[in-house]
Amino acid sequence: MKSSTVDAMDVDHHHLKSFGVLMKMKNIRVFDLTVLSLLFVCLFYIFLISPSSYDNPFFPLKKYSQCPSTPSTIMQNTSNDQHNTSSYQHNTSSDQHHTSSYRDELEEVLAKTATEKKTLIIAVLNKAYVEGDKSMLDLFLDSFWLGENTQALRDHLLIVAVDQTSYERCRFLRLHCYKLETEGVDFAGEQIFMSRDYLKMMWRRTEFLGDVLKRGYNFIFTDTDIMWLRNPFSKLDNSFDLQISTDKFNGNERSKANRINAGFYVFRSNKKTIALYNSWLASKENSTGLNEQDVLQRLLKQPNLGLSVRYLDTLYFNGFCQNSREVRAVVTVHANCCTTIGAKLVDLTTVLRDWKRFKKNSTNETFTFDWSDRVACRRPSKG
Repeated sequence: MKSSTVDAMDVDHHHLKSFGVLMKMKNIRVFDLTVLSLLFVCLFYIFLISPSSYDNPFFPLKKYSQCPSTPSTIMQNTSNDQHNTSSYQHNTSSDQHHTSSYRDELEEVLAKTATEKKTLIIAVLNKAYVEGDKSMLDLFLDSFWLGENTQALRDHLLIVAVDQTSYERCRFLRLHCYKLETEGVDFAGEQIFMSRDYLKMMWRRTEFLGDVLKRGYNFIFTDTDIMWLRNPFSKLDNSFDLQISTDKFNGNERSKANRINAGFYVFRSNKKTIALYNSWLASKENSTGLNEQDVLQRLLKQPNLGLSVRYLDTLYFNGFCQNSREVRAVVTVHANCCTTIGAKLVDLTTVLRDWKRFKKNSTNETFTFDWSDRVACRRPSKG
């Protein structure tokens, strides 16, 4: 009995000894793993915060250069880094415009939006044009979708937003967007025609477009209350410095008597058009009671203007002021001669509905088409 008790004690002692060895080995392994883990964390942390980590394959962060402290340093750095986001400078006193080698935010978005020939489409809008279940911007973009050969043009459309709401809406729609800052002015609400804020916004828009022109970009400017039913480039003539739409066309595309509409125009970038823009902006201070369109009309009527101007036929570049019944020729439809956004939305919705009806039946030779009446815009505005 005593012997069996001793044997049992020896076995227990052996088991305890083996268990102790196992526990010691386990502790060593845990300690080793802990040390290795801490070492890995330290190395990983050093890897992230080191200067070379910007180029690591796991976190390919964009590499930013440090801001230089002097103007001369800025110019030296931009010759080596074409993506430097320094501020843009240009010399407006010289007829020969010089575009700086570096890019700012505007230059970046212009380069992304424009074609290889540096041509783009520009629209300027505010909060009032993006609000509602079906906003003016929505209708405008719908026309690019529904138009003939217009879908690809959206890739070259730049939306210039004058307030935060319209800018955010633009970004949400994944368009090319640029926020135009105007210190101390709120352009968010609907700007009543010829009101003080309306005139400020129109002149700010003109100033911005002049800046685009001076950077060497050709552009089509379009209001967003214009429906693009066909690609307009087939009806435009690149030999002209300026092509501009009209409220009422008198039959002569070179006649200065045509009443212009600055809701749609095409500018080529050259010394002559830049000089016109400079004169246009300089005339702002002597234009009491006139909007930017009136001032441009006055400038275009001057003799020896020095640039070629084409006034666009309303048969193709149509509007509510002079309605074209020839749907097979119409390129754009503008809600001009209409003062409120609400009325424009109603009648432009009808325009797109008519357009879809035409497209559905266009192959039917017996089909007769006529535009629906512009009921909302014909009503007198309140107030």
